[in-house]
Amino acid sequence: MFNTPPIKVGIVAVSRDCFPESLSVSRRARLVAAYEKKYGKGQVYECPVCIVESEKQMEEALADVKKAGCNALCVYLGNFGPEIAETMLAKQFAGPVMFCAAAEEDTECLADGRGDAYCGMLNASYNLKLRNVKAYIPENPVGDAEQCADMIYGFLPVARATVGLSELKIISFGPRPKNFLACNAPIKQLYNLGVEIEENSELDLYEAYLKHGGDKRIPAVADDMIKELGAKNVNSAILPKLAQYELTLTDWIDEHLGGRKYAAVAGKCWPAFQTTFGFVPCYVNSRLTGRGIPVSCEVDIYGCLSEYIGQCVSDDIVTLLDINNTVPSDMYEKSIRGKFAYKLTDTFMGFHCGNTCSEKLCNPTMKNQKIMARSLPKEVTFGTIEGDIAAGDVTLFRLQSTADNRLLAYVAQGEVLPVATKSFGSIGVFGVKEMGRFYRHVLIENGFPHHAAVAFNHCGKALFELFKLLGAEKIGYNKPEHEKYGTENPF
Repeated sequence: MFNTPPIKVGIVAVSRDCFPESLSVSRRARLVAAYEKKYGKGQVYECPVCIVESEKQMEEALADVKKAGCNALCVYLGNFGPEIAETMLAKQFAGPVMFCAAAEEDTECLADGRGDAYCGMLNASYNLKLRNVKAYIPENPVGDAEQCADMIYGFLPVARATVGLSELKIISFGPRPKNFLACNAPIKQLYNLGVEIEENSELDLYEAYLKHGGDKRIPAVADDMIKELGAKNVNSAILPKLAQYELTLTDWIDEHLGGRKYAAVAGKCWPAFQTTFGFVPCYVNSRLTGRGIPVSCEVDIYGCLSEYIGQCVSDDIVTLLDINNTVPSDMYEKSIRGKFAYKLTDTFMGFHCGNTCSEKLCNPTMKNQKIMARSLPKEVTFGTIEGDIAAGDVTLFRLQSTADNRLLAYVAQGEVLPVATKSFGSIGVFGVKEMGRFYRHVLIENGFPHHAAVAFNHCGKALFELFKLLGAEKIGYNKPEHEKYGTENPF
């Protein structure tokens, strides 16, 4: 996807000098063959220079994978491995690193061809901690060639997000709206993650917008909007303004990336936006997000960060929604009970005004923003994109800095149900097992804000591993009914 890094994993096999080097050579070859057979060529690179046993060989291997254009690394213990050289390699490689190890193939190998990599992984993990190196280690890091190939494939989304964050700039416009302090959080953790942030005023944005008046590209962008939604589903009078705003944002990104490769935007959308610009920006936000540039609502910087992470991990479009309202009991009884395996408290509605990409909506239509139109002239509230969110698997998640600068996260997998919402905005009926308990003992207990990033597949496993790698102090998830939270009353 555009605006996310392609990943090429260098596979470097290591060997301890008192073990047969041939074990690592042959096992590495089988690993690469297994990966390419199952997942295709081009994603991994077999480092042929040497089997790393010493510091000098480590330097040779490091130079080789850099020359090959690898931006992620797999240190493969074909046998016990040299704990010093292999962990120095991980420390000096400028990118995400994983470790995995070879299992013994059969009984015949146990006399003269035993590798002991099961033991070597313990030494490697201990030495990584001594060197303060964060490496990705799979849940079951020792396996045969096919199993290790699966581990490397599972590392790709984690590596994509890690590389992406190291080259990400978040561009924000304005402070968080009044009464939305929940979207405000210290930016120190962004720097800890390697993310740059550029904070701007709404006046900067409005000045740039005015300068784009009469831009010759506006008609083409407006035509593209009509092509996306259909002439009957857009307010044609507002399209030139929306097109002008879209060009303002994309040009701003191009001009302000600086030394970074990737961008995401935390945008202002109320309270003064509508009366100043004459429209709401929701549809433009949805279009950019659909093209791989996540745009969060209400200047939610950590929501924007979470969206970008989800885009890298899921390799798909994402959205940002309010964990918004309960499902009425009559809707549950009519459309959910007996048809889906969810209790009423497992369900809720995820909603936002109109920021979700049209590709993820049923019958997307441009409308006015109903909530804003209650107190403002209706003509300045056009520009949302509305429709029920398409049914299918989803993952809810967020990475958040607390007010006292601690890094927390949560992940929960579920689905959008094929149930008509009977409501407005970009909205869907969500089912998440034990959502009620998760809502109380993860979201409320840890002070998470109301915005949740949403990926449109099940990618909780990769997100959980990524949040561990990024140093999240806590990672909440929806525990099964029999497993209590620490704050849950047992009586």
